[in-house]
Amino acid sequence: MREVATVVVLVLFGMTRGEQNDSCRFRTLAPSEQQSSISPILEKHESALLMILGFAGFSILLAITHNAIRKYIYKDAHSLDTVFDAGGKVTLSLTAVTVTSQLLWPADFLQITTITINSGLGGCLFFVLGIVLDILLFPILSVELKTKAPGAKTFLQIIYTRFGKPAHIVFCCIALFANIVTITALLVAGKSAISVLTKDASDEFIACVLAVLFGSYCFLGGLGTTFYISYFNTAITFVGLIAIVVSIAYTDNINEGMSKYVSIDAMYDAMSCIKAREGNYQDSLLTFRTRSGAIYGLSLFFMATSLSFIDQANWQSRIAAKPVQGVIGFFIAAIMFFCLPATIALPATLTYASMAYENGTHLLSQYEIVNGFITPFVLEKIMGSTGAYLLITSITMALMSTGSGEVMAVSSIIVYDIYKVYINPFRRLLTPTSCILCGRQKVTGNHELCQCPSAAQCEGCSKDITKRQQPRDFAVHYTCSRHGEYRHYEDLLMQHKSWCIVWVTIAVIPYALLVYASNINLTWVIFFMQGTISPFAIPLLLSIVWSRCTSSGIIAGCAVGLGGCLMANFVVSEFVYDGGISNFFINTIQDYSLLAGCVTGIFLSSVVTIVTSFLTNKIVSEDDVAREWEKTISINNPLNPWQHLYEEELSQFPPGTKPTAAIMAKIFRSARHVAVFGGLGFVTVFLVIVPAVVLSFGVLTRDQFSAYLTFSYVICFLGAVFVVIAPPAEEMYQIFRAWKSSQNRDTQPEKFTELSRL
Repeated sequence: MREVATVVVLVLFGMTRGEQNDSCRFRTLAPSEQQSSISPILEKHESALLMILGFAGFSILLAITHNAIRKYIYKDAHSLDTVFDAGGKVTLSLTAVTVTSQLLWPADFLQITTITINSGLGGCLFFVLGIVLDILLFPILSVELKTKAPGAKTFLQIIYTRFGKPAHIVFCCIALFANIVTITALLVAGKSAISVLTKDASDEFIACVLAVLFGSYCFLGGLGTTFYISYFNTAITFVGLIAIVVSIAYTDNINEGMSKYVSIDAMYDAMSCIKAREGNYQDSLLTFRTRSGAIYGLSLFFMATSLSFIDQANWQSRIAAKPVQGVIGFFIAAIMFFCLPATIALPATLTYASMAYENGTHLLSQYEIVNGFITPFVLEKIMGSTGAYLLITSITMALMSTGSGEVMAVSSIIVYDIYKVYINPFRRLLTPTSCILCGRQKVTGNHELCQCPSAAQCEGCSKDITKRQQPRDFAVHYTCSRHGEYRHYEDLLMQHKSWCIVWVTIAVIPYALLVYASNINLTWVIFFMQGTISPFAIPLLLSIVWSRCTSSGIIAGCAVGLGGCLMANFVVSEFVYDGGISNFFINTIQDYSLLAGCVTGIFLSSVVTIVTSFLTNKIVSEDDVAREWEKTISINNPLNPWQHLYEEELSQFPPGTKPTAAIMAKIFRSARHVAVFGGLGFVTVFLVIVPAVVLSFGVLTRDQFSAYLTFSYVICFLGAVFVVIAPPAEEMYQIFRAWKSSQNRDTQPEKFTELSRL
């Protein structure tokens, strides 16, 4: 197998077996005794103008553009749901770039170089594979959600509808904690980048800038603008990386005296002569056989997958497309993400290694390395102010994309799952499955069912919709006797939504100052805090896909899993590493500590959830199973029913057919097949073939090393071509189709009046 894999790589990369570099003796780089060895290039006012007036102003223009498109083309800008799902028809390519953008945290620009300098090429690769496998697991989950709860805007609505308030409250706390973890990582990474590139950047300055970036356009454009920002973020990142790679590898456009550090020979000599941490094959950085890198990659897979499942920002971005488009978008995102972090890490880390080897010691202190300062340090040395602008541009766009998604996620939880359920509900419901308009049940049983007509064919609503599209007076009452009062309630929710976004954005500032005052390091935030979320993923997954899951099961699973996760991490930290638990921020993020915590937490939460649910569920027949999923199908907005989004798909069934989970499964059968078989294919590639190929090599020779770099650069270039061209082309085509459809509705309204059968 090893020889077969070797031949495959030699053919693909054009490698020839050569001699390893034996002309040097291993050298362990001593830590630098100096700190703050990076000289900020940007003035404070330059940084503020670039980020606040430049990027925030640009995002506001995008928000205005998006609002105009929703208002005049799609004609749904007035809808609360549109704010949080962007209309539910996001294109394939826009889904792909958004998933890539929101997984490409600013920390990835910084932290991956720390992992690469510690664990070598293998650490970088396994870091990327951990995230890629996380992306590949989400398509089938998104299809399950669209099948069983197509009207849900937050995953917490599913918890509330199935299990009631106790489990809902628990998961509201878990979801908000996941948002806090992500925001914390963004704040720490943002500070690391801004402080090393901007002169005299105080904590207050950084906190205010980040708050403006996070919330600048959410108030105006909602989630839809986040997709547009994600496109520009991903495109700028790819183009910026290509500019960096071309400057380093293929031109002489670098600062004087740096050319000797960026040649393939200098990089290879340095990487082959610097001794790696214990666990690397032959103590080399030029190998993919790294124990610490593999463990970090496995731990990161558990943590990233758990955070993806629990973070509402991921749900609202990744289910805003229809199932087939969403599934294919995930696969494209996996390919794009595979090449991005490596292209970020390799030039920066290899250049730094070359400079440090020549110097004989690290050029940065341990504190600076842990906080990811290698990337800005190298770009500043090689490209001067141009490198600083490229990096701060990419990081700022990533901050805007991911940060705004978190602001929208927190706001959606507050609006849909806190305000509407606990603070000021439109109607005090007897059960979560009661109709919001009449109070009757929407799920079959020994009770009177809701008979409320759809707002789509309501004559009174047609007048109210016209009134609603005009500038609104929140004191006015609509004329429809059935839907008018709730329409007014949704207008009030729109107003509360806006204030909610404002206050969440403002709250970022004091929270950022608190985080900065704690002097917490980026590595601990990314690994330990994400690790504590791992026990919650399986209970949430089971609540979406398993009919026998119960409230007692998921609550007990989360509680026991969290306790086991923390206990396992602390025990390994205490007995395996020097200093024990007293060296808290170092030992709790060691490879075995993280792996023990994640595995224990996931195992215990899974077992406890399954066993408790088996003991407490009341499912005895297929009818009970169907009734359980009927609860989640009933999640709907009476003014904007999800059936309207799937009008074309539902048209294959007889008029009057009530959509069920079984019917939705038939509709999405092709999407499920694509998700399952495509996912298995991509998992086989990234989990089996790629590791088998790279692990077939020991220490890379000079030719293999050069070919690996070239391969990474070529893949990045191809990804850039797709990112720059595909999303705007597909989006403009969809807007054109919507405009044509709108024209037809205006000229031939009689063909578009049969929504009642849905």
